[in-house]
Amino acid sequence: MSSEPSPWVEAHPDHVRIDWGQGVAGAFAALWLADNRAEDRHANGQRLIDVLDLPESVRIQTATVVDGMLHVTFAGTVAPLVRPLAWLRATLGPLTAARPELDRAAWLDGARRVAARDFAWRTYAAVRADAALRGVWLRRLARDGIAFLSEVPCVEGMIVEVGSLLGAVAHTNYGVLFDVRAEPVPENLAYTDWGLGLHTDNPYRDPVPGFQALHVLVASPEGGDSLFADGLALAAHLRTIDAASFACLTRTPVPFHYRSAAADLCSEKPLIALDVAGDVRAVHYNNRSIAPLRLQGEAAQDFYRAYRAFARLLREPRFQLRLRLQAGELVVFDNRRILHGRTAFASQHHPRHLQGCYLTRDSVLSNAALLP
Repeated sequence: MSSEPSPWVEAHPDHVRIDWGQGVAGAFAALWLADNRAEDRHANGQRLIDVLDLPESVRIQTATVVDGMLHVTFAGTVAPLVRPLAWLRATLGPLTAARPELDRAAWLDGARRVAARDFAWRTYAAVRADAALRGVWLRRLARDGIAFLSEVPCVEGMIVEVGSLLGAVAHTNYGVLFDVRAEPVPENLAYTDWGLGLHTDNPYRDPVPGFQALHVLVASPEGGDSLFADGLALAAHLRTIDAASFACLTRTPVPFHYRSAAADLCSEKPLIALDVAGDVRAVHYNNRSIAPLRLQGEAAQDFYRAYRAFARLLREPRFQLRLRLQAGELVVFDNRRILHGRTAFASQHHPRHLQGCYLTRDSVLSNAALLP
């Protein structure tokens, strides 16, 4: 059985070109190679040199391959580089190829989806007992933006125990956990019987909570259905059907404000945030918390036209995953991506009680990466 053919390597003074075949090739700059010597990193992976420790101009003398390792020598005082070809090849792909927990699978067909079939849905006991299963569940959460647990004991405070298994629980002005139920004098409209349109939580906070977890202690037999939609998919859809509105929502700063006896929080951000590649990174949508915009005249008219276009999409049932979570069920979702809401209910006839908490984004993704 023949072994895989060696890649073609060609040295130039300012770069090394490596061609693995089948359309996979890369041109590795001389300065980049000099900056990535294995010897210039500590055993813990941290870099030992600064960019100014390297010459402003680096020139390559030779580049050869021996036993799957690229050997490069440089002119001047720069020490040689020895790196595996496989390592070099891995740097060519997107970050998600090396970090699967950063991958995303957008979904626009919410109404056609069944939560227990189309998303990660496991018992709490299984996820708690099996680290490998927990890792798979967390990576599905990261990919789809939402995941579910069942058979979670209906005990107050259990949300913190579950949340601590998945990541780091964040302490906010609402506390370590918060109760979602009707209150006589609600400080937040979430603490009423009212239906809530699709939204993301706490855009008035910087940073916004990374993930939110909600645990059903008492389910209402009538009303109180949960609604979810993929904000990344909806924003991308808006870009396709109304590019002008999409662009407006990515460049217009929107002030969000929340005030209570215990907190006065304000932050400004666009409704749709982009990453450096121009792709949708996050959605910040909470009509209850938008403060008066600092816009006048035509700029205000343009924004409201775009704002309404996006709001219309959020109201379309075809984009919404709708289900009535039962007592003992728990949902976790990406608060920068998944919009959530609920239908109205009547607590005077049927009490409804959920407890929630927020999880830091980096802790959840770190666990997703570390677990088998």
